[in-house]
Amino acid sequence: MPAQKTPKSPRPLIAGNWKMNGTPADLKQIRALITKLSGKTRYECDTMICPPATLLAPMADLRARMKARTRLALGGQDCHPHASGAHTGDISAEMLKQAKASAVIIGHSERRSDHGETDKLVKAKVEAAHKAGLTAIMCVGESLKERKSGDTLKVVGKQLRGSLPDGCTSANTVIAYEPVWAIGSGLTPTAEQVAQVHLALRKALVRRFGEQGAAMRILYGGSVKPSNAQELMAVPHVNGALVGGASLKAGDFLGILAAYQQ
Repeated sequence: MPAQKTPKSPRPLIAGNWKMNGTPADLKQIRALITKLSGKTRYECDTMICPPATLLAPMADLRARMKARTRLALGGQDCHPHASGAHTGDISAEMLKQAKASAVIIGHSERRSDHGETDKLVKAKVEAAHKAGLTAIMCVGESLKERKSGDTLKVVGKQLRGSLPDGCTSANTVIAYEPVWAIGSGLTPTAEQVAQVHLALRKALVRRFGEQGAAMRILYGGSVKPSNAQELMAVPHVNGALVGGASLKAGDFLGILAAYQQ
């Protein structure tokens, strides 16, 4: 049986993060994905691909030619807190918006670790995304050391508090829980471990944002693949997935979408 939504749960979102992968030759994967999404099979979830910035415009053009804008959303992988300026190599939320992105991943663990991004900086980027009219997909997650020491809820709770500005709503903010130790490792937390974290995140969102917090989507990410998607998507308060490597091939991504197939 496919994963089921509870009556008042947010509509699920399956978002693919291509990270630093992809060339124009890989647009064939997007064509195949759009073709399937446009077919008779019905998926009870929203879909999104977040490619490298170099592929945003080509993907948007392909999507327009295939008349599939509503079937596949596009997102960026990071943005600068400022709208413009002397920031070589960076990209602003406004630029992503102009390239037809509707969302942007912010605070991914690889940004936090590789670039030293703090909660304060992540918060500023979320604010920039909101100002540009983008949905911020804000990531939290613990390391293996933090998991083993029993600090998971403390760590993700601190990240959540420090990285979200006031004014977050279910329309402009999505939370993604990605245990750092599970990303690309092939390791996956148990359903019980995922449920514990997602429930804690939901409670924290409701305490701060009320009804909007109850309606915000909380995605799970970290070695999500077709073989485990159905089990993970059925966990309470898991409202979809942020998918890494398995989003690079249309077939694998569709296998994850099958968790919501009708």
